[in-house]
Amino acid sequence: MKYRVTHRTNYTYDGAVTVSHHLARLTPRTLPNQRCPWHELEILPAPVGRGVHLDSFGNATAYFEVEGKHEKLEVTARSLVEVFPTQHPSPRSTPAWEAVRDACELQKLTPGSEAGAFRFASPMVPVGKEFANYAATDFSKNRPILEAVMTLTQRINQDFKFDPRATDVTTPVSEVFKNRAGVCQDFAHLMLACIRSLGLPARYVSGYLETAPPPGKPRLTGADASHAWVSVFCGDSAGWIDTDPTNNLLPGERHLTVAWGRDFTDVSPLRGVTLGAGSQKLTVAVDVVPVADW
Repeated sequence: MKYRVTHRTNYTYDGAVTVSHHLARLTPRTLPNQRCPWHELEILPAPVGRGVHLDSFGNATAYFEVEGKHEKLEVTARSLVEVFPTQHPSPRSTPAWEAVRDACELQKLTPGSEAGAFRFASPMVPVGKEFANYAATDFSKNRPILEAVMTLTQRINQDFKFDPRATDVTTPVSEVFKNRAGVCQDFAHLMLACIRSLGLPARYVSGYLETAPPPGKPRLTGADASHAWVSVFCGDSAGWIDTDPTNNLLPGERHLTVAWGRDFTDVSPLRGVTLGAGSQKLTVAVDVVPVADW
């Protein structure tokens, strides 16, 4: 599938901002099943300095600085992205989850030991007994890891209600676990807590999900959204496999990957520091439009 993606972010400040510094992670990654042949970042007011580098996770990260009084900041990212079909291994053909866990603890360098960096707690993802106990139902002794991951994905989808009013970007996983409600970011953080509490590597993935309008209804501008899901290391041969607990599926051609890290703090689409502003209002609109050709 080929897509044109437009991600608009608008900040409106109560007072005039004199200087602002920002980091943007809005460039879709190039992967075996995805390519991004074109991307641009339009910034208003025009920045006095900007640059691009790869962060420690390999995400393209743009830095920019805006000087001079301004009461509004508009950042528009436009991309062309092509996503190819993903061939997943048979769940039962993947190794037992305990074997993957043990391989990720080895001290010699292997794909598993390298992935092991994602086994630990992170700023927004705790590890603990309550999460391990919740996951234990699906991770029975010697169960193939992908089979267990898919079952846990389904259970989170069934046990937790999607409710945008239940949480905000700062809501801790423990509260999501207690209240059984949240949004895609919360479900991803919860699943990461469960997987990592068993000693397995898992990372947070941010990107886009193409959404189809209801039958007979037109596509609404800005109706698509940033999305979050999880990637679990399933052994040296299977590698990293994505799973989406919000939608209870293994992502395919409708999921567009932008960045990954330990949790949301590593992949925030846009963050920054301003001098001179009071409160601010944020609006975000995303369009993921399939196209026949470019």
